[in-house]
Parts: sequence; C-alpha cells; structure tokens
Amino acid sequence: MNKKLTSVNNKEVKGFYQLTLKSKRRKISNTFLIEGLREIKLAIQHNWEIKQLLFCPQIISEENLNESIENETEKIEVSQEIYDKLAYRNSTEGVIAITNCKNHDLKNIKFKSNNPLIIVIEATEKPGNIGAILRTADAANIDAVIIANPKTDLYNPNVIRSSVGSIFTNSIYVGNTKEIISLLKNKNIKIFASSLQTDELYHNQDYTKSCALIIGTEDKGISKDWAENSFKNIKIPMKGEIDSLNLSNAASILIYEALRQRNFT
Repeated sequence: MNKKLTSVNNKEVKGFYQLTLKSKRRKISNTFLIEGLREIKLAIQHNWEIKQLLFCPQIISEENLNESIENETEKIEVSQEIYDKLAYRNSTEGVIAITNCKNHDLKNIKFKSNNPLIIVIEATEKPGNIGAILRTADAANIDAVIIANPKTDLYNPNVIRSSVGSIFTNSIYVGNTKEIISLLKNKNIKIFASSLQTDELYHNQDYTKSCALIIGTEDKGISKDWAENSFKNIKIPMKGEIDSLNLSNAASILIYEALRQRNFT
C-alpha cells in the first residue's frame, strides 16, 4: 500500500516544495526534483539514485507508472493540489522524482575517450545557458562539461528543465579556474579560450587532438587566468553591430567546429 499525501500543508510536502526554491535546501538534503517520465528514465539509465517517486493518480495510474518506470523506489501518491504546487510544467505526465545529487568534484574526472573534447564554462549565472550548453554537449557526445567558479546551483530547476534531461547524460565536473587549468595542462589538453581580444579566428585552429574549449561570461568574457594560460585565444567573427553571441550559441559553434574537424566521430 502506497503512502498518500493529500495536503499542501503537510511537513513533507513543504520540504519537497523548498527543493524547488532554495539552493541551500538542496545542498543540505543533497536532493532535487525531476519532472517528467522521459527525464526520470534518463536519470535511471545513467545511474542517478531515485529516492522517491511522487505520482498523481488523476494524471497517471500506478499501473501505468510501473509500466513506464521499472524501479523499486518508494512510490507516494499525491493529490492534484500537491502535484500542481510542485510541478512547473503541465505536461510532465503526473510524476516527480526526488533524486540524490551526484558528486561533481574535479578530482573524479574521467574521459570517454583517449582524445577528449571538453567544454569549460566559467562563472555562468543564467541557468538557461547552462542547460542549453548541456543539450549541445550531449548532442555532440563530448567527453566532459566543466563548470569553473559556478555562480548558479547545478540543480536549479531551470537548469534541469532547460537541459531537457541532458544533465543526466553528460559527465559534469565543477572546480575553480586555477585547478582546472592545472588539470588540463597536466593531461596535455590544449586550451582554446574564446575571447574578443584576439585576431585568431576559431575556424583556423586544429581541434583534432585533445582540447578544451573555454567560454566566459557574456559581459566580461574569459578571466585573465584563462587568457594567459591558453594555447590560443580565439574568436568567433561578428559581422553586425552586436559584439557577442549568446553563451550557448557560442559554445555550440565551437563544439561543432571541433566535431566537424574530427569527422563527427
């Protein structure tokens, strides 16, 4: 018999709701929410630990839930009112997962290949940009996404939503700029840093060997440390009056140029 929650004033429900609002709450509990069957399935496939599944029987029956998600996780039946309070979207099939966060420490880094392609995003503040870059990283099947000096909680609901599940499929690591530079140099990975203060065009470089593509903030660009420690500072030519692209667009251009040079393998 499943546990049932019917009141939005229930202490446990209030705790779930805090996970949608407060980074501090997510860090203390080491948990976050996933909405939607597709996203939950991706998380399970990539070995994320689901603690509890909340489902609204007015939207999805327990039988359909069990057919969709083969998992022994505790299932909790919630009222429509509770589901509407916790869910951001109306199209998430009536199920929400309480999920454990992963350890993204840089010291645990592993690459998929012996010739890695990495994207590093520095001090990004907008959750939507992080999510969009994760989507591109998944599409290109790159080896790792590294976030330097993070300004936004990786488990911010807007990151989860905008990544469309790719937060679960990518290898993501977090560290400060100096330790990331040290790691890349120790592993003989060439650093190509996107910058407006250079004449080196991005498409004239060789990305066929192990390399990391560095993207800074939209307003300030890369930090001095990256500019001084890169193998090459590179730029995407701007032909109009605006001097920079959206962060995720710039990342996509660089990633797919590297992928093209590698014959999309």
